[in-house]
Amino acid sequence: MLPLEKSLSLSITMIAPSKHASDNKVSVSYFGDNLEELGKAILHLTSVELSLDVDADRDGVVEKNNPHKGSWKWGPNGHGAIVLVNCDMESLVGTKRDCDDDSLSRLSDLKDMSRMVLRTNGPGQLPPGYKLVLHISLSDADKIGVFQTVKSVLNKSYPMVLGRKTLSYVVKYEGGTAETEFFVEGRKFLDENFEGLVTIYLSLLEPSTKGFPETPIFTDKVVFHMAPWIMTPNTLRPLQVFVCSTTDNYSFLKDMKELVKQSGCKLKVCHEYMNRGDRWMQDELEFGYVEAPHQCFPVVLDSPRDGDLKDFPYNELLGPDFGYVTRVALNEKVTSLDSFGNLEVSPPVTVNGKEYPLGRIIIGCAFPTTVKGRNMTKVVQDFLWAQKVQAPIAVFSDWLSVGHVDEFMTFVPAPNRKGFRLLLASPDAGYEFFRGLQKKGHGKAKMFEGLKDEEVTVDQILSNKQFQQENAFVQSCIDWNRDVLKKELGLEEEDIIDLPILFSLRPDKRAVAYYPDMVNMIVLGKNLGIPKPYGPKIDGVCALEKEVCSLLGGLGLNFFFIDDFASYHKLLGEVHCGSNVQRDPFSYKWWNMAL
Repeated sequence: MLPLEKSLSLSITMIAPSKHASDNKVSVSYFGDNLEELGKAILHLTSVELSLDVDADRDGVVEKNNPHKGSWKWGPNGHGAIVLVNCDMESLVGTKRDCDDDSLSRLSDLKDMSRMVLRTNGPGQLPPGYKLVLHISLSDADKIGVFQTVKSVLNKSYPMVLGRKTLSYVVKYEGGTAETEFFVEGRKFLDENFEGLVTIYLSLLEPSTKGFPETPIFTDKVVFHMAPWIMTPNTLRPLQVFVCSTTDNYSFLKDMKELVKQSGCKLKVCHEYMNRGDRWMQDELEFGYVEAPHQCFPVVLDSPRDGDLKDFPYNELLGPDFGYVTRVALNEKVTSLDSFGNLEVSPPVTVNGKEYPLGRIIIGCAFPTTVKGRNMTKVVQDFLWAQKVQAPIAVFSDWLSVGHVDEFMTFVPAPNRKGFRLLLASPDAGYEFFRGLQKKGHGKAKMFEGLKDEEVTVDQILSNKQFQQENAFVQSCIDWNRDVLKKELGLEEEDIIDLPILFSLRPDKRAVAYYPDMVNMIVLGKNLGIPKPYGPKIDGVCALEKEVCSLLGGLGLNFFFIDDFASYHKLLGEVHCGSNVQRDPFSYKWWNMAL
């Protein structure tokens, strides 16, 4: 017997689910001062076990009632479910990405979604007026879609129950011990105003007085983290190489076919009916991927440059298990710096004890103090920064006429140190190389030998004072970037190799490569496809090719010099600009990062 006081509260716990509605009861009697019974109340109880479950421990299995299912934590000991942006297109005749479609086009689409299970255990029916409701917030409505597995006598169907147009859904209570299956798809990548977390709620509602809405007496919730878009560096295994076929690049294609064959990967040629003369495959798109414990697929990021290749990523690459994402610059001017030759990613690095197991994105921009310089559009930069797992680095590329980072830097695999080397274009190394030839008596040797109206001697190059001043300016720009990359990637001088490249300035005082820019190469495993530099021939051998082979000789790499002079170099691009590589994803799982 308890004294009746204002602060008195009574907690009742049931240790097993009910077999029937209201099959348990609690009697409460009220007594006066003389212990006379003043009244009696009977509380009818129904016990229902409810659990909305996801793969919170990230092992590919939806476990029951994980205590961490309603939160997210980064790291190898972290927790929280993951959902992929369902940005591929399973339908072979469709025109929309799966995440833009409110219906399920094919059963194979389910493997791109995250499984969610409502587990119930209780009486055959809920008490009258009670209902189970699945619901999401308005702010999450455009970020996820939820489909339910509905079984019939002959088959299963998968209607959408939550999404852009539907914030709540009454779930049929099955009775007894039951599981109701759902599939969750992501619909929006991480971005400036979206950090990646979405929440799905399950509430048990009880009826109120007539004319009033139901009220929740129990709510469960699960949290998903949207998988980020991840870039792949040169050190990962190549799968497919993409190039364009044009009326004037037969020699280039021939050399590329041999390189790809030797590298054991596939060559995909975009023909003229699709490229319409736009040969700059690297500039139009960037390959990456998305991953969850249960699924991983490539995703192409489409550049806002929108040249004549603009339809290629969507029309030719988007398909089953090949996703597509783009960012459109609505109120910004798109410049050459929005082409994805201006977007690279480093191999994994450790900087001052901080690990970047997926490397760091590198973006070319205007010099920080410049007011009128060119920059990659904010909408693209915001997207890249928002992915979190490959923290970007801004370097100075606006000094170049085209303005792309791939004109002065790249990464190649190495058997020691950090597992790679950073290659930098270096006018200083170029002048040292040509002066060395002159000292050895090769001043009359010709660059571009056999190319009409292009030939120039080593002596002529070295005697041009204006040209030398231009290259001194270029070297100062590269040196600034060298310091930034050393600091941000944790590099030492031994991790960097300087390639002898000279530049010339155009009337707008921006630079272009004077001869084919050998740093603008394609990396396929241990095979390097390097622009053929047409350097001075000494004893019948191109001295520039020999020099580069010597500089990189200790890395166990193979060298293929590709003739791109007329079809790419003269148009201000090179081998890397005219190709693109889809690579294996990292073996490292992004959710294990300690952020």
